[in-house]
Amino acid sequence: MAKSKILGVMGGSGLYDIDALTEVREMKVETPFGAPSDSYVCGKLGETECVFLPRHGRGHRIAPHEINYRANIHGMKQLGVTQLLAISAVGSMREEIRPGDFVIVDQFIDRTWGRDSTFFEGGIVAHVGFADPVDSRLARLAAEGARATGVAVHEGGTYVCINGPQFSTRAESNLYRSWGVDVIGMTNATEAKLAREGELAFATVALATDYDCWRDEEDAVDVATVLGIVKKNVENAREVVAYVASRLQSDTHASPAHRALENAVMTAPELVPPSTRDRMRGLLRLME
Repeated sequence: MAKSKILGVMGGSGLYDIDALTEVREMKVETPFGAPSDSYVCGKLGETECVFLPRHGRGHRIAPHEINYRANIHGMKQLGVTQLLAISAVGSMREEIRPGDFVIVDQFIDRTWGRDSTFFEGGIVAHVGFADPVDSRLARLAAEGARATGVAVHEGGTYVCINGPQFSTRAESNLYRSWGVDVIGMTNATEAKLAREGELAFATVALATDYDCWRDEEDAVDVATVLGIVKKNVENAREVVAYVASRLQSDTHASPAHRALENAVMTAPELVPPSTRDRMRGLLRLME
């Protein structure tokens, strides 16, 4: 019998809980990479086990560049998560992506710096494939769920991830548009990289909250505008999560991400320092 899939959900601006969860319990998790953003909320959506974490913490206390991404993803792995759905507020970089629309991202450009975006350091080296950072089947389920809510859905798109917490300058925004970028955010590229190293199938549901500052006729981005759109779409985002959960167990798709570390580790096991070996036990079978 196939092993049940466990759905992890990383909530962003405005999405701090999933109110349809049953059998709810909170789990405080310690990881080899430090403390996650908050306690994990575990429960069930129908027949699917779900694990939810607000990436910024409850009350939105943690800035994008301060998030302990490694701990957040490792904690999901420790709790048995196999598929990870990231819900993220973004700015639109395209006229046709209107505030309120959903974008099911399939590519990333990472413009962050100074973040811990790999588990592999301290005497162990691995190079995972990342050409296609999003799991196609999980993304397709998310797109189906988004369409079922009645919102406009754009299936496929490139997300440029900036460091934040500041929004872009107009010059930066126009530069990113010239690269063919569709949306802009501050968190998901880092999560996608670590999810791949953790062998989790990953997909992003991006909620467009505004036109980034490239649009001359628009006022510059402000938090009040962003939060106003987010509040309108939070319930739709919850419905997307519920839809994905309802279809997950019957889906027979085997994600290539679940084998991402096969042949990825370059370091001979006997050369890995003991402290690093201990830290990596939850991620690597060769460390067992």
